[in-house]
Parts: sequence; C-alpha cells; structure tokens
Amino acid sequence: MFPSRIGTPFEPDNLRRSWDPVRKRLGLDLRFHDLRHTCITLLLDLGVPVHVVQQIAGHSGHGVTMQVYAHASLDEQRKTLARLEGRLS
Repeated sequence: MFPSRIGTPFEPDNLRRSWDPVRKRLGLDLRFHDLRHTCITLLLDLGVPVHVVQQIAGHSGHGVTMQVYAHASLDEQRKTLARLEGRLS
C-alpha cells in the first residue's frame, strides 16, 4: 500500500517514524493503524461489498473483516428497526 522510494513495501518502523512528525504537526493523537481502521469502517458504511473491503484490507476472509470492523451504528440500528416496524404494520 505504501511503497518505499525504491518500490519495495514500506517497513512498519519506517512508516511509524514518518507518520510521527505528521501526527504531531497536525496535533493528532492517533496511531497510523487507526487510519486503517477508519478507512475500512468508512468503506463498510458506504456500502462497499464486504468481499471488496476484505481484499483492500488484505484479510484472509470476509469473516475477519466483519468481526473486527463491522459495527452497526445507532442510526443504522434505528433505521433498520423502523423498516421492520413498517413491514410488520
């Protein structure tokens, strides 16, 4: 996802060293991994099919993606229950 200057995968320690000054300059209190979590959660919220998100994340299966990242928001829960109520009435 993040190639080095010579095209090889970025070493995690180098990525952290590069991220730290950016994070501090922007006043952010989050790890680089938190950006990954946010990206995957947003993709799922946008309705991107789970198998596509799984491939982007590099997970071995969609079950991993759903177990770790799929959290139904309170708004989604309310909308779902309202739809159910409409169907039952």
